[in-house]
Amino acid sequence: MENRQKILNLIGLATKAGKAASGEFSTEKAVKSGKAYLVFVAEDASDNTRQMFANMCTYYRVPVCIFGRKDELGHAMGRESRASLAVMDEGFAKALVKQMSLNGGSKYEG
Repeated sequence: MENRQKILNLIGLATKAGKAASGEFSTEKAVKSGKAYLVFVAEDASDNTRQMFANMCTYYRVPVCIFGRKDELGHAMGRESRASLAVMDEGFAKALVKQMSLNGGSKYEG
């Protein structure tokens, strides 16, 4: 699916630009410090992880997307598998939200 790849490419670009934080601790820190514009949680992340980020992002009013597998997200960032990541740039976040809505958007929770 071409659109899925665009999303992963954008995540990669955000990472290279230093505008993405990954891993549970860094993602949580970005959300709580108000730096996160968008959070991704892997489809195969544990229920606890998904629930924790859903609750946290709702509280801090950060959109959260359930997207990709841990290995896909990690690969996009040039790392090992990642269950979560935060996008810390408004431009990248808007572009990703746009791609997510083209992707069906059903898993996007604003």
